[in-house]
Amino acid sequence: MDGRRPRRAAEGPSVRTDQRKVDPAVPTHLHQDLCVEILLALRANCPPEYVVSIDLSMKVNRRNEPRPDVVALRPDHVARSPVPVEDAVLAVEVVSPDFTFRDMYDKARVYAHAGVPTYWVVDPLHERMTLTEMVLGPAGEYEPAVHTDDVFSTERPWKVTVDLPALTARWAGLRGHAEG
Repeated sequence: MDGRRPRRAAEGPSVRTDQRKVDPAVPTHLHQDLCVEILLALRANCPPEYVVSIDLSMKVNRRNEPRPDVVALRPDHVARSPVPVEDAVLAVEVVSPDFTFRDMYDKARVYAHAGVPTYWVVDPLHERMTLTEMVLGPAGEYEPAVHTDDVFSTERPWKVTVDLPALTARWAGLRGHAEG
């Protein structure tokens, strides 16, 4: 034995000290509920050669292992974690109060440099929820394609419709229960 006692589950998650960037935040139910709704919208027309998942670690390199809130990917490595980022065709991040512009910029840069073709940012923190779709441009950086607070429809990575007004109403109702 090396002198360290085993960690018990009740002690909570272990802290990594190897300097890898791993998302430490614990999401709220509101956040997870919205992620599931986006997953369901993506899964509705998901072709059999792809899968959709939430909160899945993506290995970019030995120092970067981001966990997009929702990810669409080829299923080649779904039985392992982390999954190679090269499998991803879409990464989705949902803005939370602790989510900063720097976080969004850093993650977008990591996903773009790794070649993830499409990146969505869903922001529920305003009166009307918004979705920004960014696509990988010829220079290897994301370029904004769509920014909307209405019903969002796209063909990337396949035919997907996200009803942002309905999600805004659901989010407001859940928040009302939490604050009431």
